[in-house]
Amino acid sequence: MPESAAMDEHPDDPAPAAPAAPVPEADGPAADAPAGATGGRIDDAWDGDGGGDAAAPPREELSWARFGTAARELARLVADDGYAPDVVIAIARGGLTVAGALAYALGVKNCGSMNVEFYTGVDERLDVPVVLPPTLDLVDVHGLRVLVADDVADTGHTLRLVREVLVQHVAEARTAVLYRKPRSVVTPDYAWRETDRWVVFPWSAEPPVTPSG
Repeated sequence: MPESAAMDEHPDDPAPAAPAAPVPEADGPAADAPAGATGGRIDDAWDGDGGGDAAAPPREELSWARFGTAARELARLVADDGYAPDVVIAIARGGLTVAGALAYALGVKNCGSMNVEFYTGVDERLDVPVVLPPTLDLVDVHGLRVLVADDVADTGHTLRLVREVLVQHVAEARTAVLYRKPRSVVTPDYAWRETDRWVVFPWSAEPPVTPSG
């Protein structure tokens, strides 16, 4: 099964590991991030069992246990930056688990989601991402501080679309992802890791459950 189906931004394009570099400025909405949004992250280096000099695998696998650590460290980036969101909005489907973990870690009880379709299969995508029903009632987030959560900013187009929709209605919208790809057209305000590898997430690593027998 692909890393994320239908609504997630994960083309199957493993690439050789590149040297770690600072997240560059981007020409998307996150480039106009409000003062205080640092676009920070914990560490870009591969930290597998082989140590820093070991060759990185073409795919990076995130375990459930590792995800718990990642979510807490991502939340720490948000908290240390002084941002206190009123609501966490997930980009479905890949961002649902991330948003829930961030909401608990940040003590935020209000959550929502936006369904966006861009990738319809492995490296198969629409011309542009589109918002699908059921849609978020934007009246409910009017004037609030919002944190948008997703698992990965790959091309960045989905993240940019969601932020463009929300920023017209909310007091402030910032973005947080577990992984950012170097080619992303936007720079998330918060990212746990940067990688050019294909990431296997624990929630999409196995095929869907089907009836037994």
